[in-house]
Amino acid sequence: MKKDTHNDSASSCALIALDWGTSSLRCYRFGAQGEVLERRAHPWGIMNLPVVEVGDDPEAPFRLALHSACGDWMEAAPDAPLIAAGMVGSKQGWREAPYLTVPLAPDRIGRKLTQVDTGAGRALHIVPGLLQVSTLPNVMRGEETQVVGALRQFHDDELLIGLPGTHSKWVRVSHGRLQHFDTFMTGEVYGALSTHTILGRTMHKPDAPDDAAFIRGARVAQTPEGLAGVLSNIFSSRTLGLTGELDAAAQPDYLSGLLIGHEIAALKAMTTLHRQRIVLIGDAGLCRRYRLALELYGMGPVSEAEQATEAGLWLLARHAGLVG
Repeated sequence: MKKDTHNDSASSCALIALDWGTSSLRCYRFGAQGEVLERRAHPWGIMNLPVVEVGDDPEAPFRLALHSACGDWMEAAPDAPLIAAGMVGSKQGWREAPYLTVPLAPDRIGRKLTQVDTGAGRALHIVPGLLQVSTLPNVMRGEETQVVGALRQFHDDELLIGLPGTHSKWVRVSHGRLQHFDTFMTGEVYGALSTHTILGRTMHKPDAPDDAAFIRGARVAQTPEGLAGVLSNIFSSRTLGLTGELDAAAQPDYLSGLLIGHEIAALKAMTTLHRQRIVLIGDAGLCRRYRLALELYGMGPVSEAEQATEAGLWLLARHAGLVG
């Protein structure tokens, strides 16, 4: 467990908020002005809940995880409301929070929270996910909270918000409304290719990021060979190694660049406003890679949102009337 604390003896807890995903549970204790007083991180995602020895109540592991993670906060602040975002609201979570359809204004998300009994005399309010209804439907759960937090920092009329990761999300915001989003399974595909296919047989993990190999891979989608598509291009990760043009330690970064380059090329083809502000949210190292690829494809300017999850949880609690 990780904790981040500071002296808050003069402050009172106004909100307890959770970012509850598949593999982790992150907890935030807020002061009355929306400042984070304390942070905690636990490995109790919805697929790794504590074991309950007695009883067959399917909600018991969730209650145990909640009370183990921040039961002391709840006891010390019995009037502080609880809010949670992420996969805790999925079909596999504590209670399914129905999807809201886009386009929509961010404040609508906070007005549609789902309540679940925590067994401690108060409810946990779960944030809904978002659904895009189309021929190929799209969903997100958890990222909507980060987008709301980013909108607190950036107020451009037109924004493209990127959330790189296992399933990268790109959210188009127009005049403060969430209009459309796309999902790219880039991170998961990279993991599968490098771990479970022949491409990984010749790879060696580098000691440090190889930007030159990454950029080489990212350029492929811009070339005539890139027209063959990503399914054809990925084999070059192996053949460039076999012909001695790419050493083993450069192949992971090359493959990463190739996949991200195709993602950005597709995004650019779908985007009518190429020179608009792009806001990235996520791991600093991964955001740096995406910034390199975005600049290579002439998109931007590129900024990064800070503490978007915390800001989003607080704002959604305000929209819901849970805090002032």
